[in-house]
Amino acid sequence: METTICPWCQTEIVWDEEIGPEEYCPYCNNELKGYRTLNIGIDEIEDEENEYDEDEDQKVFWEHEESGHLDAIRRVETFAKAGGDLLAYDSGVERVLDGQEEVPECPHCREYMLFAGSQSLPDSFVPAVPAGLTRPLVQKAAKLDIYICSACFHVSHFLTEDERMHLIRTVTEEE
Repeated sequence: METTICPWCQTEIVWDEEIGPEEYCPYCNNELKGYRTLNIGIDEIEDEENEYDEDEDQKVFWEHEESGHLDAIRRVETFAKAGGDLLAYDSGVERVLDGQEEVPECPHCREYMLFAGSQSLPDSFVPAVPAGLTRPLVQKAAKLDIYICSACFHVSHFLTEDERMHLIRTVTEEE
């Protein structure tokens, strides 16, 4: 067995000689062979600064970005400019997160999500019975937990704990 040190997180990675070396760090998921250095000269920075109008610098920066996450950041910044207290918002978010049993990460920005409530599947939902199983993966009256990202305000739905257990039992049942 040989060991490798991840250049990103400085974690020792032990790999089996039969399998070969890891391509990605199992801890930080960064590429192990692709450790690169980026060199930026002062002339390049000055050229980039000249592209923007000094008065419109912030506006031009936002116009180049087309991400929904940045729109959410602008909403939070607008809240702060309107007299809102971002520190109080962050403290409130932390207080809510501390009371949650589960704290999923947002799939868009990786911030923690706040539990907003539960919802039943609509009456129009028709559960399917997959090939090889005798009952559907999800019951017709299944419930979903709803989470909202505190940074980008993305909404995600997850099966409740009871529904997850039902799914696990259904998949593991033997015919």
